[in-house]
Amino acid sequence: MSVVVEARDLRRVYAIRRGLLRAPAQLQAVGGVSFSIEAGKTLAVVGESGCGKSTLARMVSLIEKPTEGSLRLDGSDAVSTPAADRRRLRQAVQLVFQNPYGSLNPRKKISAVLEDPLRINTGLNATERIERARAMLVQVGLRPEHANRYPHMFSGGQRQRIAIARALMLNPKLLVADEPVSALDVSIQAQVLNLLADLQAEFSLAYLFISHDLAVVRHIAHDVLVMYLGHVMEQGAKAKVFSRPLHPYTQALLASTPGVGSPAAQRIVLQGELPSPMNPPSGCVFSTRCPYAVERCRAERPVPQKVDERLVACHFSTQFLESGFPASAGPNNASRSA
Repeated sequence: MSVVVEARDLRRVYAIRRGLLRAPAQLQAVGGVSFSIEAGKTLAVVGESGCGKSTLARMVSLIEKPTEGSLRLDGSDAVSTPAADRRRLRQAVQLVFQNPYGSLNPRKKISAVLEDPLRINTGLNATERIERARAMLVQVGLRPEHANRYPHMFSGGQRQRIAIARALMLNPKLLVADEPVSALDVSIQAQVLNLLADLQAEFSLAYLFISHDLAVVRHIAHDVLVMYLGHVMEQGAKAKVFSRPLHPYTQALLASTPGVGSPAAQRIVLQGELPSPMNPPSGCVFSTRCPYAVERCRAERPVPQKVDERLVACHFSTQFLESGFPASAGPNNASRSA
């Protein structure tokens, strides 16, 4: 399958003002992330709040430009492309937001909400636009007559279906879904996830799926990218990551979700708080909370290396694969439960 989006060493640094007489602080929200997504595939990005997931989503959806790195979308350079080509690229990637109640204009009928992308970006006349809008409502499991209603007349699940329909109006190749089901009831979550899977199969869509819920990720993802403080901890096929996580942070995330974690993941219990991205730890960014950290971890940042068909940013990844945990685990191993 063709590659829809390809990112190489994406970085995003913000300058934070600290007063007239002090130099701005540097906040590195994303510190060098690389990935690619093929048509018909889903890459799920997971991690704690503040790890850089949403910033990554904004760069991929062309809302923000990366400070460094390259991004190719639909075969074209999406960082330094001319303005005319950038408009075409923006049509190739669309967003589905977290809150279905806040993402639709309450003063507009659904027909207007769905027709706006066509009115702005295409030359279709009014009749053609309403026909496309009604057909898309049917595509997402609603009825054509719903086009004449206002958003407040729908449930949360129906509103998210409408938001998905709006995202598909311009026939994009990539959907960036930022927590698209977290605001919905569990039973409705399953319906929306099944809808996304059906649409992906029908239109060969690529998904960048941002989520905290690992049970949702296990249901929809093909590949998983685990982030911590702007850096990739582990990245690979879902089956590999879920069956035997090799990074302690991945093990802790899986252990925190009942029914998802592997037996190895149950041993990890995190201590402490997420460090400030304006003052990240030296060496491995996870070293302040890792139960296996040794002096090397605090002094040397691990380079992601390929282990068991995935990338792992841990000095002990090979030992995790061979024996479950490194024999040289440091004094923090008291955080590891029996």
